[in-house]
Amino acid sequence: MNIKLLGATVLALATLLFNPVWAEDAPAVDRTATGGAQTLEDIMARQQQLKVDESFRSENLGDPASAAAITEQLGTRGGVSDSDTWRGIRYNENDIKTQARGPAANVLIQDGGMPWYQLREGPIITYGGGALLGIIILLVVFYFVRGKIMIDGGPSGTKIERFKAIERFGHWLLAGSFIALALTGLLTLMGRSFLIPVIGHEAYSTLAVGSKWLHNNVAWAFMLGLVMTFCMWVVHNIPNKLDWQWIKAGGGIFSKSHPSSKKFNAGQKIIFWTVMILGVSVSLSGLSLLFPFEMPMFAGTFSTVNGIFGTDFPTALTPHEEMQYANIWHSIVAFAMMVAIIAHIYIGSVGMEGAFDAMGNGEVDLEWARQHHDLWVAEVEAKQGKGGSS
Repeated sequence: MNIKLLGATVLALATLLFNPVWAEDAPAVDRTATGGAQTLEDIMARQQQLKVDESFRSENLGDPASAAAITEQLGTRGGVSDSDTWRGIRYNENDIKTQARGPAANVLIQDGGMPWYQLREGPIITYGGGALLGIIILLVVFYFVRGKIMIDGGPSGTKIERFKAIERFGHWLLAGSFIALALTGLLTLMGRSFLIPVIGHEAYSTLAVGSKWLHNNVAWAFMLGLVMTFCMWVVHNIPNKLDWQWIKAGGGIFSKSHPSSKKFNAGQKIIFWTVMILGVSVSLSGLSLLFPFEMPMFAGTFSTVNGIFGTDFPTALTPHEEMQYANIWHSIVAFAMMVAIIAHIYIGSVGMEGAFDAMGNGEVDLEWARQHHDLWVAEVEAKQGKGGSS
């Protein structure tokens, strides 16, 4: 059920992301009566949020040389109207010169703001929030149906070192920073809708400013934790034949069986690679947002995807569009990570007896280790028998 929900959510959000105007196309309009100019039907279609074919305007810019000459002549005569010139400005086709400097300064009109805002405030919050609520409800139901996964026969009382101090530091650096980023990100995304009615504008303003500062700065701790955990654990998370056997047995979650595994089982490997892949993606889009207009990623990515899959994603993006795509993608990936991490937190705390000790103090009960990571225990005992260490 969770996989289907997540899949449907990702599909819906991906569809919305790559089709910013999600309304249906407006019906064809006969413009002969207006000589090819805009009609009342065009205006009404936009008000109904239908997608209007703008080629009748965007491809009617007149003589480029003439338009450029008129642009030069305008100067202080800004009130002088020339339809070709203003259509050129509207579709970013004129050679604009401004006193302001920066990558976005020469684009005077960019109309992607409203579709971006509607997507962000509508489907992103609805589907993303629904996914979070759904996974929490699912885990609560699962807990009452399955119950806590206990150690068969009870704890042995003998401890074995599971993770060294540096491993626990890297894990908690990554986990703690992610929780801080998730909370501040949700507050930034949803706070206006849910908190302003409760605490008022002034209190929310202070909270939002503080959240933004925390979010921007804690991001560096998250990226450091991502690098640390990858370097320490990647060697233990390479898929092998044992993983398929673990998956077929359901990891012992739905039964009393305990499939064999080494230091990390297939479920932990799935979480590891989910966090690594999505973590890199959310970090890149986050860096693009931290340094506006300095790290455009989507035009090049879309070009590569089009070349491989024959798709038709846009590759000529304004600086504003790059930032809008980065913002939407950042939110989608963050929601996907939150769903996965909530499930990970459940199984590592209330869902399984003895699991939290692994990251709590680094030592776990020997019987717990033998039930869930028997091959790893055998390796540790073999090393200790030869005078080595775990």
